[in-house]
Amino acid sequence: MTPFHLAFPVRDLDETRQFYAGVLGCKIGRSSQTWVDFDLFGHQMSAHLRPGAGEAVADGKVGGMAVPIPHFGVVLLMDDWQRLADRLEANAGVDWLERPQIRFVGEPGEQATLFIRDPSGNALEFKGFRSMDAVFAH
Repeated sequence: MTPFHLAFPVRDLDETRQFYAGVLGCKIGRSSQTWVDFDLFGHQMSAHLRPGAGEAVADGKVGGMAVPIPHFGVVLLMDDWQRLADRLEANAGVDWLERPQIRFVGEPGEQATLFIRDPSGNALEFKGFRSMDAVFAH
């Protein structure tokens, strides 16, 4: 699989570095006074300074659950997802939108999911699957 690239707005680069590197454990890549790159599970995420960046709003519906739109994140194997979920739950400063849960239980595409918000209000979803073959199951 090749990595994707996503550029997203943030209000403050220092708090963004602390969140993505300190809370999520991302490696920091190149940066300038107006942007910084992160390695999010092998994907290139570019945070661009944009004071006044808006927050995602929970107005989408998936499996009966309100989800924030827009959002981005990563699909992980279940063991990696559980380690991340445990790490986030141990951090009192995490802004939870939806705590870790399993959805579509017993159905094709059964998945673990959690939603958090970064300091700029960007919503992130992390999904966990027992097998990557289930990601596009229907």
